[in-house]
Amino acid sequence: MRVLVAGAGYVGAQLVRLLADAGHEVLALRRSPQAAADSRVRWLACDLADARALAALPLAGVEALAYLVAADARDEAAYQRAYVDGLASLLARLRAESALKRVLFASSTSVYAQDDGSWVDESSPTEPLDFPGQRVLEGEGVARGAGCTAIALRLGGIYGPGRTALLERVRRGGARLPSAPHFTNRIHRDDAARACAHLLALPAPASCYVGVDCEPADQADVMRWIAARAGAQPPRGAYDASGAPSGKRCSSARLRASGFTFTHPSYREGYSALLSQ
Repeated sequence: MRVLVAGAGYVGAQLVRLLADAGHEVLALRRSPQAAADSRVRWLACDLADARALAALPLAGVEALAYLVAADARDEAAYQRAYVDGLASLLARLRAESALKRVLFASSTSVYAQDDGSWVDESSPTEPLDFPGQRVLEGEGVARGAGCTAIALRLGGIYGPGRTALLERVRRGGARLPSAPHFTNRIHRDDAARACAHLLALPAPASCYVGVDCEPADQADVMRWIAARAGAQPPRGAYDASGAPSGKRCSSARLRASGFTFTHPSYREGYSALLSQ
């Protein structure tokens, strides 16, 4: 299968390696040029907002698109460019080649506005209150309009090698406990890439999956666990376990039922691997 990975960055580069290992012909697209470290992969450079550069890309025969593009700034215009306009332009270019059969869109749990500690899954209301969630949800709609099988993978907070801000903050003693339970949802980079590869190959996928590990966790529990394992001072702050909860608890039951298994099923396995490096 000829696969285009658009947004071959933190998760996308890992996905590129997995697809090449599986024997696929892989095109990897970034905004800036990338050294061709793997002869099995063809690296392409293009800003999707540049119509002339997009038209010149060698995309004939691409059968599957994994769209993992991220906004390059924290403003609405950047989110519109990345998640809506860029995807629409790339899909129009791929449709002209008449070979596209599947689109995987890396979405986000930000499409859920729930903030009371409740459980959410693929059937839960998606009513984002801020522009990041709104533009990502709009991008899901663009993917569904591709005219082929479209899958949205709603990823939680991605962590892993090089993304250790919470771990380092706890180690330095700068982490503070929330005042009440605050539920968080995360996924290790390697599992995020593996989930993308899994869904690209799944014979009859659903239209949407929640991409988080198996254990939504109170942030206080995560920080205390890291501190204990790292030999750091316990995080400070007045924490009331009986206080009103915030955040949400996202369920990846559908993803797991599709046959996917996590290498890092909770924060414990994921942060243990990082602490051992």
